[in-house]
Amino acid sequence: MKAAWYSRNGEAQDVMVLGDLPKPSVQAGEVLVRLATSGVNPSDVKSRRARPVSDPLIVPHSDGAGVIEAVGEGVPATRVGERVWIWNGQWQRPWGTCADYIAVPAAQAVQLPDSVDFAAGACMGIPGLTAVQAVILAERLSGDLRGQTVLVTGASSAVGHYITQMVTQLGARVMGTVGSEAKAAHAQAAGLQEAIFYKTESVPERVKALTQGRGADVIIDMDFSTTAAWASEGALAAHGQVVCYGSNALSVPLPFRPWLYQSMGVKFFLVYDLTPADRQRAVTRLSGLLAAQSLQHSIGARFALDQVAQAHVTVEAGQTVGNVVIDL
Repeated sequence: MKAAWYSRNGEAQDVMVLGDLPKPSVQAGEVLVRLATSGVNPSDVKSRRARPVSDPLIVPHSDGAGVIEAVGEGVPATRVGERVWIWNGQWQRPWGTCADYIAVPAAQAVQLPDSVDFAAGACMGIPGLTAVQAVILAERLSGDLRGQTVLVTGASSAVGHYITQMVTQLGARVMGTVGSEAKAAHAQAAGLQEAIFYKTESVPERVKALTQGRGADVIIDMDFSTTAAWASEGALAAHGQVVCYGSNALSVPLPFRPWLYQSMGVKFFLVYDLTPADRQRAVTRLSGLLAAQSLQHSIGARFALDQVAQAHVTVEAGQTVGNVVIDL
Protein backbone atom coordinates (compact mmCIF):
# COMPACT_ATOMS: atom_id res chain seq x y z
CA MET A 1 0.00 0.00 0.00
CA LYS A 2 1.04 3.62 -0.53
CA ALA A 3 1.98 5.43 2.66
CA ALA A 4 3.95 8.30 4.14
CA TRP A 5 6.15 7.89 7.19
CA TYR A 6 9.13 9.21 9.13
CA SER A 7 11.85 7.50 11.16
CA ARG A 8 13.33 10.51 12.95
CA ASN A 9 12.24 13.89 14.22
CA GLY A 10 12.74 16.97 12.13
CA GLU A 11 11.29 19.30 9.54
CA ALA A 12 8.64 17.73 7.33
CA GLN A 13 10.57 18.19 4.09
CA ASP A 14 13.62 16.53 5.68
CA VAL A 15 12.09 13.47 7.33
CA MET A 16 8.86 12.53 5.54
CA VAL A 17 9.23 9.49 3.26
CA LEU A 18 6.80 8.27 0.58
CA GLY A 19 6.68 4.68 -0.54
CA ASP A 20 5.09 1.25 -0.20
CA LEU A 21 4.44 -0.60 3.04
CA PRO A 22 2.78 -3.97 3.66
CA LYS A 23 -0.99 -3.81 3.85
CA PRO A 24 -1.95 -4.39 7.52
CA SER A 25 -3.64 -7.65 8.42
CA VAL A 26 -6.84 -7.49 10.40
CA GLN A 27 -6.80 -9.11 13.85
CA ALA A 28 -9.61 -10.29 16.11
CA GLY A 29 -11.83 -7.41 17.14
CA GLU A 30 -10.47 -5.14 14.42
CA VAL A 31 -11.64 -3.69 11.13
CA LEU A 32 -9.51 -2.99 8.06
CA VAL A 33 -10.37 0.39 6.56
CA ARG A 34 -9.54 1.49 3.04
CA LEU A 35 -8.88 5.16 3.73
CA ALA A 36 -10.10 7.94 1.47
CA THR A 37 -8.82 10.85 3.55
CA SER A 38 -6.38 11.59 6.38
CA GLY A 39 -6.75 14.61 8.66
CA VAL A 40 -3.66 16.61 9.67
CA ASN A 41 -3.81 18.23 13.11
CA PRO A 42 -1.37 20.37 15.13
CA SER A 43 -0.65 17.40 17.40
CA ASP A 44 0.56 15.43 14.36
CA VAL A 45 3.15 18.01 13.41
CA LYS A 46 4.24 18.45 17.03
CA SER A 47 4.78 14.69 17.29
CA ARG A 48 6.83 14.65 14.09
CA ARG A 49 9.00 17.47 15.33
CA ALA A 50 9.58 16.43 18.93
CA ARG A 51 7.99 13.20 20.17
CA PRO A 52 10.75 10.56 20.56
CA VAL A 53 10.61 7.96 17.78
CA SER A 54 10.73 4.55 19.45
CA ASP A 55 9.56 2.49 16.45
CA PRO A 56 11.36 1.84 13.16
CA LEU A 57 8.89 4.13 11.40
CA ILE A 58 5.83 6.25 12.17
CA VAL A 59 2.90 6.52 9.78
CA PRO A 60 1.41 9.79 11.09
CA HIS A 61 -2.09 11.15 11.74
CA SER A 62 -4.84 9.98 14.06
CA ASP A 63 -7.84 11.10 12.00
CA GLY A 64 -9.20 9.69 8.76
CA ALA A 65 -12.23 8.33 6.94
CA GLY A 66 -12.93 5.55 4.49
CA VAL A 67 -14.72 2.25 3.98
CA ILE A 68 -14.38 -0.99 5.94
CA GLU A 69 -12.92 -3.63 3.64
CA ALA A 70 -12.53 -6.56 6.04
CA VAL A 71 -13.32 -7.48 9.65
CA GLY A 72 -11.56 -9.65 12.19
CA GLU A 73 -12.97 -12.40 14.34
CA GLY A 74 -15.77 -11.18 16.59
CA VAL A 75 -16.77 -8.24 14.39
CA PRO A 76 -20.06 -8.56 12.46
CA ALA A 77 -19.49 -9.22 8.76
CA THR A 78 -22.26 -6.71 8.07
CA ARG A 79 -19.77 -3.94 8.78
CA VAL A 80 -17.93 -4.68 5.52
CA GLY A 81 -18.68 -1.80 3.13
CA GLU A 82 -19.58 0.62 5.94
CA ARG A 83 -18.44 4.23 5.60
CA VAL A 84 -16.54 5.21 8.76
CA TRP A 85 -14.43 7.86 10.44
CA ILE A 86 -11.45 7.01 12.66
CA TRP A 87 -10.42 8.24 16.12
CA ASN A 88 -7.03 7.68 17.83
CA GLY A 89 -5.61 6.08 14.69
CA GLN A 90 -2.01 6.85 15.70
CA TRP A 91 -2.42 7.22 19.46
CA GLN A 92 0.20 5.09 21.28
CA ARG A 93 0.88 3.08 18.10
CA PRO A 94 3.10 3.69 15.05
CA TRP A 95 0.59 3.09 12.24
CA GLY A 96 -1.68 6.06 11.57
CA THR A 97 -4.01 7.14 8.79
CA CYS A 98 -1.52 8.60 6.28
CA ALA A 99 -1.70 5.43 4.19
CA ASP A 100 -4.08 3.53 1.94
CA TYR A 101 -5.18 1.27 4.81
CA ILE A 102 -5.38 1.12 8.58
CA ALA A 103 -6.45 -1.69 10.92
CA VAL A 104 -8.00 -0.47 14.16
CA PRO A 105 -10.19 -1.85 16.96
CA ALA A 106 -13.77 -1.93 15.67
CA ALA A 107 -14.97 0.75 18.12
CA GLN A 108 -12.45 3.23 16.67
CA ALA A 109 -14.19 3.12 13.29
CA VAL A 110 -17.48 5.00 13.68
CA GLN A 111 -20.23 4.94 11.06
CA LEU A 112 -20.21 8.01 8.81
CA PRO A 113 -23.58 9.04 7.36
CA ASP A 114 -23.88 9.05 3.57
CA SER A 115 -24.63 12.78 3.74
CA VAL A 116 -21.18 13.55 5.19
CA ASP A 117 -18.21 13.40 2.82
CA PHE A 118 -14.91 11.75 3.64
CA ALA A 119 -13.09 15.08 4.00
CA ALA A 120 -15.43 16.06 6.82
CA GLY A 121 -15.09 12.56 8.26
CA ALA A 122 -11.35 13.14 8.56
CA CYS A 123 -12.10 16.07 10.91
CA MET A 124 -14.14 14.13 13.46
CA GLY A 125 -11.53 12.30 15.52
CA ILE A 126 -9.69 15.27 17.05
CA PRO A 127 -11.56 18.48 16.14
CA GLY A 128 -15.05 16.99 16.32
CA LEU A 129 -14.63 14.92 19.48
CA THR A 130 -12.66 17.64 21.26
CA ALA A 131 -15.47 20.10 20.58
CA VAL A 132 -18.19 17.69 21.72
CA GLN A 133 -16.37 16.70 24.89
CA ALA A 134 -15.70 20.34 25.76
CA VAL A 135 -19.39 21.16 25.42
CA ILE A 136 -20.43 18.08 27.42
CA LEU A 137 -18.08 19.10 30.23
CA ALA A 138 -19.33 22.70 30.13
CA GLU A 139 -22.88 21.40 30.60
CA ARG A 140 -21.76 19.07 33.37
CA LEU A 141 -20.06 21.90 35.27
CA SER A 142 -22.36 24.81 34.51
CA GLY A 143 -25.73 23.23 33.74
CA ASP A 144 -27.98 24.04 30.81
CA LEU A 145 -26.07 26.51 28.63
CA ARG A 146 -29.21 28.18 27.28
CA GLY A 147 -29.03 31.86 28.14
CA GLN A 148 -25.49 31.60 29.51
CA THR A 149 -22.53 33.53 28.09
CA VAL A 150 -19.75 31.32 26.71
CA LEU A 151 -16.34 32.64 25.65
CA VAL A 152 -14.65 30.41 23.06
CA THR A 153 -10.93 31.06 22.69
CA GLY A 154 -9.75 30.46 19.15
CA ALA A 155 -13.30 30.56 17.83
CA SER A 156 -12.17 30.21 14.20
CA SER A 157 -9.86 27.25 14.83
CA ALA A 158 -10.74 23.74 13.70
CA VAL A 159 -12.03 22.86 17.19
CA GLY A 160 -13.39 26.31 18.01
CA HIS A 161 -15.47 26.39 14.81
CA TYR A 162 -17.32 23.24 15.91
CA ILE A 163 -17.65 24.45 19.52
CA THR A 164 -19.15 27.73 18.36
CA GLN A 165 -21.79 25.88 16.35
CA MET A 166 -22.64 23.44 19.13
CA VAL A 167 -22.92 26.05 21.87
CA THR A 168 -24.98 28.33 19.62
CA GLN A 169 -27.40 25.48 18.94
CA LEU A 170 -27.77 25.00 22.70
CA GLY A 171 -29.01 28.58 23.06
CA ALA A 172 -25.96 30.22 24.62
CA ARG A 173 -24.65 33.68 23.88
CA VAL A 174 -21.30 33.01 22.22
CA MET A 175 -18.35 35.38 22.10
CA GLY A 176 -14.91 34.35 20.92
CA THR A 177 -11.34 35.42 20.39
CA VAL A 178 -10.07 35.70 16.82
CA GLY A 179 -6.92 36.99 15.16
CA SER A 180 -8.23 38.68 12.02
CA GLU A 181 -11.32 40.00 10.26
CA ALA A 182 -11.35 36.93 8.00
CA LYS A 183 -11.30 34.61 11.00
CA ALA A 184 -14.02 36.66 12.66
CA ALA A 185 -16.24 36.26 9.59
CA HIS A 186 -15.59 32.51 9.58
CA ALA A 187 -16.61 32.19 13.24
CA GLN A 188 -19.61 34.50 12.85
CA ALA A 189 -20.92 32.30 10.03
CA ALA A 190 -20.91 29.47 12.59
CA GLY A 191 -22.94 31.47 15.12
CA LEU A 192 -20.42 33.69 16.93
CA GLN A 193 -22.19 36.79 18.23
CA GLU A 194 -19.26 38.91 19.40
CA ALA A 195 -15.73 38.69 17.99
CA ILE A 196 -12.88 39.80 20.27
CA PHE A 197 -9.61 40.64 18.51
CA TYR A 198 -7.10 39.38 21.06
CA LYS A 199 -4.09 40.85 19.21
CA THR A 200 -5.32 44.44 19.40
CA GLU A 201 -7.68 44.67 22.39
CA SER A 202 -7.80 43.55 26.01
CA VAL A 203 -9.87 40.40 26.13
CA PRO A 204 -10.88 40.76 29.83
CA GLU A 205 -11.92 44.40 29.33
CA ARG A 206 -13.93 43.59 26.21
CA VAL A 207 -15.67 40.65 27.88
CA LYS A 208 -16.54 42.81 30.89
CA ALA A 209 -17.88 45.52 28.60
CA LEU A 210 -20.08 42.98 26.81
CA THR A 211 -21.39 41.46 30.06
CA GLN A 212 -21.95 44.61 32.16
CA GLY A 213 -18.84 43.80 34.18
CA ARG A 214 -19.85 40.26 35.10
CA GLY A 215 -17.64 38.13 32.85
CA ALA A 216 -18.48 34.97 30.93
CA ASP A 217 -20.22 32.08 32.68
CA VAL A 218 -18.03 29.56 30.86
CA ILE A 219 -14.76 29.76 28.95
CA ILE A 220 -14.01 26.90 26.56
CA ASP A 221 -10.30 27.26 26.12
CA MET A 222 -7.50 26.19 23.79
CA ASP A 223 -4.64 28.05 25.56
CA PHE A 224 -4.61 28.04 29.34
CA SER A 225 -1.26 29.84 29.41
CA THR A 226 -3.16 32.97 28.36
CA THR A 227 -6.62 32.28 29.76
CA ALA A 228 -5.43 31.72 33.34
CA ALA A 229 -4.62 35.43 33.56
CA TRP A 230 -7.66 36.55 31.55
CA ALA A 231 -9.99 34.73 33.95
CA SER A 232 -8.40 36.38 36.98
CA GLU A 233 -8.72 39.80 35.31
CA GLY A 234 -12.47 39.59 34.88
CA ALA A 235 -13.08 37.55 31.73
CA LEU A 236 -14.72 34.82 33.87
CA ALA A 237 -17.65 35.46 36.19
CA ALA A 238 -17.59 34.53 39.86
CA HIS A 239 -18.35 30.80 40.16
CA GLY A 240 -17.63 30.49 36.43
CA GLN A 241 -15.98 27.47 34.85
CA VAL A 242 -13.13 26.99 32.37
CA VAL A 243 -13.06 23.85 30.21
CA CYS A 244 -9.57 23.57 28.76
CA TYR A 245 -8.07 21.27 26.14
CA GLY A 246 -4.71 22.93 25.43
CA SER A 247 -1.96 25.36 26.36
CA ASN A 248 0.83 27.05 24.45
CA ALA A 249 3.08 26.76 27.52
CA LEU A 250 3.62 23.65 29.62
CA SER A 251 4.16 25.59 32.85
CA VAL A 252 1.40 28.08 33.64
CA PRO A 253 1.43 30.46 36.66
CA LEU A 254 -2.01 30.69 38.23
CA PRO A 255 -3.05 33.91 40.03
CA PHE A 256 -4.51 31.96 42.94
CA ARG A 257 -6.22 34.67 45.01
CA PRO A 258 -8.74 35.85 42.36
CA TRP A 259 -9.49 32.24 41.39
CA LEU A 260 -10.10 31.34 45.02
CA TYR A 261 -12.01 34.45 46.05
CA GLN A 262 -14.35 34.17 43.06
CA SER A 263 -14.75 30.39 43.41
CA MET A 264 -13.76 29.83 39.76
CA GLY A 265 -13.07 26.34 38.47
CA VAL A 266 -11.13 24.66 35.67
CA LYS A 267 -11.46 21.23 34.09
CA PHE A 268 -8.75 19.91 31.79
CA PHE A 269 -9.14 17.01 29.39
CA LEU A 270 -7.15 15.19 26.72
CA VAL A 271 -9.26 14.00 23.80
CA TYR A 272 -7.00 10.98 23.24
CA ASP A 273 -7.55 9.76 26.79
CA LEU A 274 -11.26 10.00 27.57
CA THR A 275 -12.82 7.49 29.93
CA PRO A 276 -14.81 4.78 28.11
CA ALA A 277 -18.07 6.32 29.35
CA ASP A 278 -17.07 9.83 28.24
CA ARG A 279 -15.87 8.49 24.89
CA GLN A 280 -19.17 6.75 24.27
CA ARG A 281 -21.16 9.85 25.19
CA ALA A 282 -19.05 12.04 22.93
CA VAL A 283 -19.20 9.65 19.97
CA THR A 284 -22.96 9.22 20.38
CA ARG A 285 -23.62 12.96 20.49
CA LEU A 286 -21.32 13.66 17.55
CA SER A 287 -22.95 10.88 15.53
CA GLY A 288 -26.34 12.43 16.23
CA LEU A 289 -25.19 15.85 15.04
CA LEU A 290 -23.77 14.33 11.86
CA ALA A 291 -26.91 12.33 11.17
CA ALA A 292 -29.02 15.46 11.62
CA GLN A 293 -26.68 17.43 9.31
CA SER A 294 -26.39 20.03 12.08
CA LEU A 295 -22.74 20.92 11.57
CA GLN A 296 -20.86 23.07 9.08
CA HIS A 297 -17.54 21.54 8.04
CA SER A 298 -14.65 23.72 6.98
CA ILE A 299 -11.86 22.25 4.84
CA GLY A 300 -9.18 24.89 4.51
CA ALA A 301 -6.70 22.99 2.34
CA ARG A 302 -6.50 19.60 0.60
CA PHE A 303 -3.35 17.83 -0.52
CA ALA A 304 -2.37 14.62 -2.29
CA LEU A 305 -0.34 11.98 -0.45
CA ASP A 306 2.86 13.06 -2.20
CA GLN A 307 2.28 16.56 -0.78
CA VAL A 308 2.26 15.39 2.84
CA ALA A 309 5.27 17.55 3.77
CA GLN A 310 3.50 20.62 2.38
CA ALA A 311 0.38 19.69 4.36
CA HIS A 312 2.43 19.61 7.58
CA VAL A 313 4.04 22.96 6.78
CA THR A 314 0.59 24.43 6.18
CA VAL A 315 -0.64 23.27 9.59
CA GLU A 316 2.50 24.58 11.27
CA ALA A 317 2.05 28.00 9.68
CA GLY A 318 -1.33 28.32 11.41
CA GLN A 319 -2.78 30.69 8.80
CA THR A 320 -5.25 28.37 7.10
CA VAL A 321 -8.89 28.80 8.10
CA GLY A 322 -10.35 25.31 8.29
CA ASN A 323 -9.01 21.78 8.54
CA VAL A 324 -6.15 20.37 6.48
CA VAL A 325 -6.91 17.06 4.76
CA ILE A 326 -4.92 14.64 2.61
CA ASP A 327 -6.78 12.78 -0.13
CA LEU A 328 -5.63 9.18 -0.52
